[in-house]
Amino acid sequence: MAGALCPGSFDPVTNGHLDVFRRVAAQFDEVIVTVNVNPKKQGMFTVPERIELLREATADLPNVRIASWQGLTVDFAREQGVTAIVKGLRDPGDFGYELPMALMNKKLAGVDTFFIAADPAFTHLSSSLVKEVARFGGDVTDMLPPAVHKALLARLAEQG
Repeated sequence: MAGALCPGSFDPVTNGHLDVFRRVAAQFDEVIVTVNVNPKKQGMFTVPERIELLREATADLPNVRIASWQGLTVDFAREQGVTAIVKGLRDPGDFGYELPMALMNKKLAGVDTFFIAADPAFTHLSSSLVKEVARFGGDVTDMLPPAVHKALLARLAEQG
């Protein structure tokens, strides 16, 4: 069974992420979307909240599984028997950031990284930018899955 890993923070998951998941799911038998845990970063959503939002957003993709991991992504890939990591790229800056990691992952564990170009409709999306726009009252309705949009607005209301 050919499987792929789609790692990220997904704080929160956007429609751009979902587009990548759908396209990867069409190419691989199994896709593991993993929330990478960085104890030095405080997200807007907790890891369990992000996992639940991802599960809801990918419920229509039967070959997508959601997990979380703290540590080297290649260690998780090895543990899961996955030999491919897939990353979406929005622009040359993403490539510059991702390429050294891809080369290191290959060196450390023989895991190949495949890059998929973002759909132009989503190249402007990043979780950070969506949160910032929403925080200042901008309409991000069409940038997020409905449940994620609802959760984001609720969290912002909690934060006052």
